[in-house]
Amino acid sequence: MSNEIWVVPFFGQGHLLPSMELCKQIASRKFNTTLVIPSNLSSSIPSSLRQYPHVQIFEIPSAPPPPPQPGYHPPHHHNPINTAFENLLSSQPENQDPVPRPVCVVLDVMMGWTADVFKKFNIPTVAFFTSGACSAAMEYAMWKARPLDIKPGETRLLPGLPEEMAIRYSDIKQRPHGPPPPPPHGGGGPPPPGAYGPPPPDGHGPPPPGGHGPPPPGGHGPEKGGPPEHGDHPPPWVEEAKGSIAMMINTCDDLERPFIDYIANQKGVPVLGVGPLLPEQYWKSAGSILHDREFRTNRRSNVTEDEVIQWLDSKPRGSVLYIAFGTEVGPTTEEYEQLAGALEASTQPFIWVIQPGSGRPGPPPLPDQPGADKDREGYYPHGLESRVGDRGLIIRGWAPQLLILSHPSTGGFLSHCGWNSTVEAIGRGVPFLAWPIRGDQHYDAKLVVKYLKVGYMVSEDLSEKIQKDEIIKGIEKLMADQDVKRRAIELRAVFEHGFPSASMAALDAFRDLLYQIQKSV
Repeated sequence: MSNEIWVVPFFGQGHLLPSMELCKQIASRKFNTTLVIPSNLSSSIPSSLRQYPHVQIFEIPSAPPPPPQPGYHPPHHHNPINTAFENLLSSQPENQDPVPRPVCVVLDVMMGWTADVFKKFNIPTVAFFTSGACSAAMEYAMWKARPLDIKPGETRLLPGLPEEMAIRYSDIKQRPHGPPPPPPHGGGGPPPPGAYGPPPPDGHGPPPPGGHGPPPPGGHGPEKGGPPEHGDHPPPWVEEAKGSIAMMINTCDDLERPFIDYIANQKGVPVLGVGPLLPEQYWKSAGSILHDREFRTNRRSNVTEDEVIQWLDSKPRGSVLYIAFGTEVGPTTEEYEQLAGALEASTQPFIWVIQPGSGRPGPPPLPDQPGADKDREGYYPHGLESRVGDRGLIIRGWAPQLLILSHPSTGGFLSHCGWNSTVEAIGRGVPFLAWPIRGDQHYDAKLVVKYLKVGYMVSEDLSEKIQKDEIIKGIEKLMADQDVKRRAIELRAVFEHGFPSASMAALDAFRDLLYQIQKSV
């Protein structure tokens, strides 16, 4: 009887890192767990995972598919990823397989286009969402409600969801941001060209889903300023998770129980909150400063962790505003200029992480592409450092995000609300000034501000470009609000005793589901 589970992540660090943590959780329940990745992601796998009991890594070819033609989706068998899966499952006798046939495959929902291969071999799949439950639930509820006729000043409840998540006109009308959307890749053919490349440079810890790479589950819409468009078709994750025997979501009951329940009620399968899937060191270090260098590769940066600690140590408790967007999304150059002006006009100490290519639309080129260094040049606030002096620390490139969030001097986080960044900050009791850019980030921001009530929006109307005065008011409001800080600290308590007990129970329920499958084989 097989005791093997496969975990198949989507491409990019924001999907790979939670998948690695999930492998550890499944392996701890006495299942042999294989993380199946394209070979060019191999360098992103730390040696600690390769040595983890009951976990192995299996690499499949990473050659990209041919460029898609408009309106044409290649058959699944023409895709090298699907071909590799078929070869693994069919080409050799059981005792000669390089990896045993799994009893179940945990399939990143963005890899739903591979599900037919496993169906062909009667192997059940579980859909895995690396982002939160609120974004997926909101997408689905908005599709059902189709509130496209909502008028300015009107508020509309979404049946089945908390009243705090009611939709306003400004939630629907958002301005475009970024390039035109890529060809569809959900539920019909392989991902777009380039998706098989190495993960993007890691800006400050794990790139948050919704902020790095192709739009994530809960944020499948075009690369633009608003939530995904809602028309006659359900959100893409519905098709991508079709046929799954269960869903796993990178969240916990304590944060998102109503949204987990909503998805379960709508889809009629078990929906398990199995996260947040953060590094083991994160859970063990509650109440102390966490050093990213202990478990994350330090990428190119103009500062060291020691320099960041020294700067933070010199600032009053709770006084520092931390500003960081994703490596592939962020404000426009014009808005960056407004942000720089706001930080200069404010009296608040701040750390500002600025990524290569900031202010430019679209993802940065890969480092090995011709002219990449020149193309990656983006916005930089020249002269700001000299004008603000020691009040500000500007980090170019990689930043030790968990160290900054866990330091007692940090009192606020101006964030795009990618999911990983969101849960990292919640777990350290840091309130938000939310500046979502696209996709699921808007829903994450709404969760933080309206439902959890641990932050503010940078603007109540994100359809217009954000102005300096709005940013200044937002910073002052956030950093002075003791009630928001108190709620953030109270919410932090959920994370202070280690990995959430409800998520442990959900993973045990997954184990029991696998036992039932094994008995029926």
